[in-house]
Amino acid sequence: MSAELLLFDLDGTLTDSAPGIISSLKLALADLSLPAPDDEVLFGLLGPPFWVSLPTIGVPEDRVAEVVEAYRAHFEAGAIFTGNSVYPGVVEMLTQLQQRGTLMAVATSKPQPAARRIIEHFGLAEFFVDGLESVFGADEAGVKRPNKASVIAHALAQTPVVGGGESITMVGDREHDVHGAAEHGIKAIGVAWGYGAPGELAQAGACAIAQTPAELLDLL
Repeated sequence: MSAELLLFDLDGTLTDSAPGIISSLKLALADLSLPAPDDEVLFGLLGPPFWVSLPTIGVPEDRVAEVVEAYRAHFEAGAIFTGNSVYPGVVEMLTQLQQRGTLMAVATSKPQPAARRIIEHFGLAEFFVDGLESVFGADEAGVKRPNKASVIAHALAQTPVVGGGESITMVGDREHDVHGAAEHGIKAIGVAWGYGAPGELAQAGACAIAQTPAELLDLL
């Protein structure tokens, strides 16, 4: 049977995790006596895995793993929840999509265990086709699923078969979501309330851009 499948990004799409991520990263850099750029620069890192983005702010390649480990210690000690919140309107949007019979899953570059903790904490698991089992993310080492395209592949491989690529849509706030979807021949809708720079989603090729969850619901 054919059905529509929506893959949602997490950070910047379902939840606003920027405060917790930025504060934890600043603490990690300080722990390791590495310089931290200002918050605006750190905000620009949100989206792709730190394995990719940390070298762009001057973290030596041979110290990225140290920074990631220190960051995770701070983030998972509390900021994972206290520096995070569900965007207004998201629960209502997911509720209506579920009532339509839409299949939904999460495809995030955040490590899968952390993503599942967040979805569970905020009570969002009920909206996804197999609950927490439908929350897909990167592997913790960033080797098996190092980018959004590989996470999408992981999600598609474990989600019920639907009616071809035309029935699948990726929803996210960064160019990486759009490019990752394109690698699998599926369309992407951007959300403007997340962490993307002005014009980023349109330039990446998003087929539409929603300003609010209510507008996204109309587009879908």
